[in-house]
Amino acid sequence: MKGQNTVYRKNSALIIAFLLLVSVTLIIGLVVAYQLTSKSIEGEFSSKKSNVVDQTISSYNDLYKNKIFEINLYSGLLDSASAANYADSVFHNYGFVTRIVFYQIVVGSRGQKYTNNNLGITARSVYEYRPDKARKAIVKKVKTEDEVNANDFRQMGDKLSDYIARYDTLRGPGADQQGAFYNTRPGKISFLNIPANADLKTYHDLQRAGHSASFYRQNMMTFYLDPNKLKIKNVHPELYSSVSIKQLGYDPPDIDRTKVITDEVALPGAFADYKLYFSSPREYLNTEIYHRFMPVAGVILLIYSVFMLIGWLIYRNLSVNLKMFKLQYDFINNFTHEFKTPVSVIKIAGSNLKGDSELTDRQRKHYGKILDEEADKLNDLMNKLLSFTQLENKSITIKKDKIKIEDFVKSYIDTFKIKYPLFKLDYAIDKEAKFLYADTVLLGSVFQNLIENAYKYSHPDKKELFINITLEKRNIIFSFIDKGIGIPKNELNNIFKKFYRLENQYNQNGSVGLGLAFCKELVNFMDGDIVVKSKVDKGSEFIVTLPYAN
Repeated sequence: MKGQNTVYRKNSALIIAFLLLVSVTLIIGLVVAYQLTSKSIEGEFSSKKSNVVDQTISSYNDLYKNKIFEINLYSGLLDSASAANYADSVFHNYGFVTRIVFYQIVVGSRGQKYTNNNLGITARSVYEYRPDKARKAIVKKVKTEDEVNANDFRQMGDKLSDYIARYDTLRGPGADQQGAFYNTRPGKISFLNIPANADLKTYHDLQRAGHSASFYRQNMMTFYLDPNKLKIKNVHPELYSSVSIKQLGYDPPDIDRTKVITDEVALPGAFADYKLYFSSPREYLNTEIYHRFMPVAGVILLIYSVFMLIGWLIYRNLSVNLKMFKLQYDFINNFTHEFKTPVSVIKIAGSNLKGDSELTDRQRKHYGKILDEEADKLNDLMNKLLSFTQLENKSITIKKDKIKIEDFVKSYIDTFKIKYPLFKLDYAIDKEAKFLYADTVLLGSVFQNLIENAYKYSHPDKKELFINITLEKRNIIFSFIDKGIGIPKNELNNIFKKFYRLENQYNQNGSVGLGLAFCKELVNFMDGDIVVKSKVDKGSEFIVTLPYAN
């Protein structure tokens, strides 16, 4: 027993060490996963703000690259009415455009109100368009002189004159042609329609000649933009709780950087004086961290559960192996004792028979009886083992005999009364239970074992057994009720296992733990069932249920 306990403690220590290692690994894995997720969220807070900027200024880019360029389609022939229709479409689709100034320009030789490099540029008329509440263009004609002297007109005139001066009439327009007709400043964009190549050559020649009676028409528009009317598109609400447009020099009030994370990105082009300002409290980001961490934690916990299951299976396997080792050890000891006793008796009787001394007839009969009884014991033990193996392998064929129930029960009671005179045996049979179709040998083995156990595991003054036979639906029930020592509650699930023996004063020798297991196999083989009810020092009731047919 000491050796077995030591082995068991070592196995337990190994399992506990394994589980501790897995648990520590789980905790470390969860901590590392959380830290990595937190770092990943903070990294995305810094990197994905460009996505918000791109989506927010997408309408501005569309205006700059596509809508403004539509002015070229009119080839300088826009008038106030067509310019108003164009302004309507701009105001309708681009809410951040607050005003458009339209110039009808004449380009000729010197003598115009504005001259640069012998190229005269004059604004014949200027119109201003503002959106009403419905984003429809309201037209207003403004003083030409005021706009001609304005920086927008003069800067665009300078750009046009400079471009014409370096224009190569042989090669045509260069790669910088489109940019030469844009003038982007904070809050506004000016655009002059791009002249055709023939007009550019004419302007180039006119600039060199310095005099011409001809003039040419151009259209120019200046778009005034309000960055505060840009529609912010927060495509990552899980990262940014607040996205706002601030002036470039905006410095937020003192905030606790441990509680709030901020970042910013400057806007391009006409919004260069402004920036997008991003802000999120730590608690806000923690929500996203937990949202992403939970699936990872779930996978880690699943892996942990698998390892725990493996640990439990290993522990169970070790426990089963330990119990099997103990059962096998007990089986070998008891089986050896069971064989050793009759063999020793046979050997002694045989020695006396072959001795030199003369034996009387009475002595020879006595030794013969001993040899016969001990041989029967050995034969019974071997038959039980052989039958058990055959039952497990399903190699026994059931022979259905018509058994008269009362005669069958009475024969076993009479036999045991002769064998154990002090054994009080009685029975009661349901009047309707007359015949049973079953295997006589198998059923007899069940009776033999249960009656023998009732006698063996009872106190000397309480060796009693009552067999009650009843019918219930299509089954016949045999109840073996004794007043023996009883079975502890925690052992009731074990007593039908092979080689399992209860440790008590009546079971020190002479049992290999096969009797009740053999009974259960027999009953199951006959398509029946066996259960037990018991109380310690009160007795036990073994209930055998078999199919019944008249």
